Amino acid sequence: MEAKKLKIMVIDDENIVGKRLKPALEKSGDIVETFENGESALARFDEEPFDIVVTDIRMEKIDGIEILERVLAKSAHTKVIMITGYATVEIAREALSKGAFDFIAKPFKPADLRAIIKRASKELRA
Repeated sequence: MEAKKLKIMVIDDENIVGKRLKPALEKSGDIVETFENGESALARFDEEPFDIVVTDIRMEKIDGIEILERVLAKSAHTKVIMITGYATVEIAREALSKGAFDFIAKPFKPADLRAIIKRASKELRA
């Protein structure tokens, strides 16, 4: 049985992050949409839930913690992976206590993120 394609949303206010991650994540056959701000990402999520949301924590207006809360409020099965260039234990603990699946510190290799997504997808299919 062929694995269902995952719908992955990547949110990072640094345009380059989405540009780098999209092709890397699409390699495994998943569907990837990238967003540079929380507002447009949440509007898209309202139209259609995603299996996995990868979001930067530090962004203007709507930060990653707020995205985490709003995504999980709308779709409890969605796995949210936090990205941060400012990895602090406090932020990680807050994100995980609020239901984040995992988090990854910048700079990271796309393969590292793919490994986390693979773990998340196993949970989604469990």
